[in-house]
This record gives sequence, C-alpha cells and structure tokens, in this order.
Amino acid sequence: MSETNSTALLVIDAQVNMFDESYQIYDAEGIETRLKRLIDRAHTAQVPVIYIQNNGTEGDPDIPHTPGWEIFPALKPQESDLVFEKGTPDSFHETPLQAELTARGVKNLIIVGMQTDWCIQTTTRQAANLGYAVTLVRDGHSTYPSKSQTAPEIIADYNRQLEPLVTLKDTSEISF
Repeated sequence: MSETNSTALLVIDAQVNMFDESYQIYDAEGIETRLKRLIDRAHTAQVPVIYIQNNGTEGDPDIPHTPGWEIFPALKPQESDLVFEKGTPDSFHETPLQAELTARGVKNLIIVGMQTDWCIQTTTRQAANLGYAVTLVRDGHSTYPSKSQTAPEIIADYNRQLEPLVTLKDTSEISF
C-alpha cells in the first residue's frame, strides 16, 4: 500500500457552533479556509476524510440534531467521507474510528479541527499511543481563550507539548 493510501485526514468538531459569530473560535475565517483547502486536497488525492462530530450534553451548543451540532456548511462532508459521533474529547473512545482505520490500512493520521485544548490534544495523544504516525497541522486547529491565556497562547502551548509525540506541519506543508 502506498503512503497516500495509508493516510487519512481526521477533521475533528468542525461544527456550526464553533463558527457561530456570537462566540466563534479564534481565527475562525482562517481555520475555515485552511480546513477547506486540506479537505479539498485530500479528496483530490483520494485520501479518506473522516469527520468526528461532538455530541454535547444539556446546555451545550452542540446537542445532537440541533443547528450548532451540524458540520459547518463550508466544510460539509462528501458522500464518500465518514462521519463518526463522539461523546468525549477522545475521538477513539466508544467510536468505530480505530476499527475503520485498521480496516482501511491507515497508518498515518493528519489531524485538524477544534478545540486545541480538548479534543485535538486528547485525540492526538491517543492516536500516538495507538501507534499511528500523527501529523498535527500546526495552523489547522483552534480554540477559545481561557481565563489565563489567549487562544494563540493555548494553541502554541499545545503545539509545543505535542511536538515530541507527533510531526507538526503548517497547512502549506501538507501533501497527500
């Protein structure tokens, strides 16, 4: 199997609530543009694109089957793409993700999406623990500010923390 065929693009929580103008993630327009570019390039190269959709709980903006839960329209999956729902920050926990990756012979994961300090870092660590060669797209994930850090500071901190476990690349460096 070629390197391309053993690679998948994992798009985590690219949901409407993350782009809601009343409280959107940091650099929402830039993230949308970069994710769209990567998704389009993966489709062109016939690399599997797998979406992970968070199922929020009562009071969350991404309760299943509500408008905030839907995949953001500009990043909408194609029919050939897979969409798995999750209920925790770990995209592998109680989802068919690992079984699907194994069935497809995927060894390399390229990870993008939201939120840096929750689902991105948790899934990235778990993927590395499971033995996948992980590329985290340095400018392909985002979050909200915390009480003590700006969103760019959080993103930079997690990129530094995850760098020993994964390969970090900018969107422009990703090839399929």
